Amino acid sequence: MAKVLVATEKPFAKVAVDGIKKVIDDAGFELVLLEKYTDKKQLLDAVADVDAVIIRSDIVDAEVLAAGKNLKIVVRAGAGYDNVDLDSATKNGVCVMNTPGQNSNAVAELALGMMVYAVRNFYNGTSGTELKGKKLGIHAYGNVGKNVARIAKGFGMDIYAYDAFCPANVIEADGVKVVASAEELYKTCDVVSLHIPATDETKNSINYDLLSKMPAGAMLVNTARKEVINEADMVKLMEERADFKYVTDIPPANNAEMAEKFAGRYFSTPKKMGAQTAEANINAGIAAANQIVDFIKNGNEKFRVNK
Repeated sequence: MAKVLVATEKPFAKVAVDGIKKVIDDAGFELVLLEKYTDKKQLLDAVADVDAVIIRSDIVDAEVLAAGKNLKIVVRAGAGYDNVDLDSATKNGVCVMNTPGQNSNAVAELALGMMVYAVRNFYNGTSGTELKGKKLGIHAYGNVGKNVARIAKGFGMDIYAYDAFCPANVIEADGVKVVASAEELYKTCDVVSLHIPATDETKNSINYDLLSKMPAGAMLVNTARKEVINEADMVKLMEERADFKYVTDIPPANNAEMAEKFAGRYFSTPKKMGAQTAEANINAGIAAANQIVDFIKNGNEKFRVNK
């Protein structure tokens, strides 16, 4: 009997755990729960004899993978997977998957909510502006980007997108204008919604040169990863441009400095909240369970993210 561990320092909602358990039980597998653990040794002990692991933001590094002698698959319940050591997983013969699309609407709704909050001057009682008629740039047109475009249409925004890997015809089919480069996107748009992953190529790529191309009264919305922002360049830009606003779902290392220096133009959530809805929590957890069952029973690697 395959044994599946749910290892979540920040647990799933009970309804999500119940759904995961039903999927695992129906498959004839055994479910093990490790919730609210406080020490890495607890995770190392729990992973020792399981075949599969479902995680959220939990760190699965080389030590964890080495401890999982029977481990065949790790599924990150969510889109991002930079908390898993992919190279070590590959060396240990472990398949790593994410659950793309399960929290996309939640993140997209947050992105639009943050835009409204910012253009209305953070609800400080002063007169703001509207999103209607503004040019919205979507940087990376994946599952979240598509949902941002869908919702933004309801606001009457003029929508553009840049994605080096998404075919232009796919973007255009959604009624979104395609631009040829990130530089063109930032130069064109009043608001840019950022959805790129943190990779060697993208880390610190949102820099002074790129942001300075944005028009007067511009805003950047980051619900992606903090590592993609060059934080020193962001401070420099906002010091030079009193018209620029930055709202983020990922507190930067210099959050306190940003909040003090740029009050009224900067906002960060206390922690990453894009996927923190009941619906996304349930969807991602159950999707992870289904993917594990399909992998163990049928060898399906559709959502594999390591080589």
